[in-house]
Formats: sequence, structure tokens, C-alpha cells
Amino acid sequence: MATRRRTVSVLGPNQTRCNVDVYQFGQQLGRELVQAGYTVVCGGVQGFMEAVCKGARCADNYTYGCTVGILPGDTKEQANEYVDIVIPTGMGWARNQLIVNAADAIVSVAGGAGTLSELAYAWQSGKPVVCYTAFEGWTQRLADTQIDLNHKGVFKAAKSIPEILSFIRFGVSGK
Repeated sequence: MATRRRTVSVLGPNQTRCNVDVYQFGQQLGRELVQAGYTVVCGGVQGFMEAVCKGARCADNYTYGCTVGILPGDTKEQANEYVDIVIPTGMGWARNQLIVNAADAIVSVAGGAGTLSELAYAWQSGKPVVCYTAFEGWTQRLADTQIDLNHKGVFKAAKSIPEILSFIRFGVSGK
């Protein structure tokens, strides 16, 4: 049986909330995730999602299919130019559930209401989320918190890409 490439869903701000620092971090994160052997799944549009996909394509071991975009609309044209596999859903914000479901692990950075929605789905599913805490937003606010008694240790704070990768390896390898 062939080994399935593990997926990391990446959550973060859309174009209107993604500043230069967050965008540059997204590029670094995307490159390092693919370099570590993961497929990147995201919302597929602009902002942080574009940055992650763009960075993924710069990894030495990048191959077609390493970036997957699950779009809110029903046309492929919404996707940023760095998404390899485009999945238009026509579901609007409800597509956030699919982004979470596709993940073996999740990394979240900054974020507004859309990211909060994805974090809530992740919490309810009990999937591990690495919360990069250097940027303001819902990710930073929820890092190392427990929303209710149903799950413990879902939101883990991280301060660097090596720390993110270490947590993902531990979380993903246990599946």
C-alpha cells in the first residue's frame, strides 16, 4: 500500500487583514512545510493563503499537487495562482469545515472571523492546531486555551517555524 502524503491545513487572514510581515511569514511557512514533506491545504484565495502556496512552490522538493485550495465560491478562477489543486465548493464560509476535515494537522496564524470559524471547527473535531503567536488575531488569543471540557491541549502555542514543525511531526505521527 502506498504511503499517503500528510496534509497540513493552514489558517490565516484574507487579503484585507494580511500585512507584509504576515505575508512574508506565510511564504516561509509554506516553503518549510513542503520541504518537510507535507501537502498544504488552505482556503485557496488571496492574503495569507496565497503567501503559503507561493512559498510552498519555492521548496526544493516541491512537486505538482503540494498545494490544495478549497474555495468558497463555485469557480476555479477565484483561486490564487499558486494553488495546484483547486476545489470550488460553492459553500461560502461553510467550506471552512472542509479545510479542517482535510487536515492531519493544522497551523493557524493571526486571523479574523473566518479563521475563528476554522478554529471552532478544529476544536470540535479535536484536531491539533499549532497557533503561531507572533501576530495579533484570533490565533494569538486562543493559543494554549481550553474552550470547554471536551478537549484538552488542542491549541498549542508556537513561536517559530522549527517549533511548528516539531509539533506537527509529533501530532501527525500519532495518527
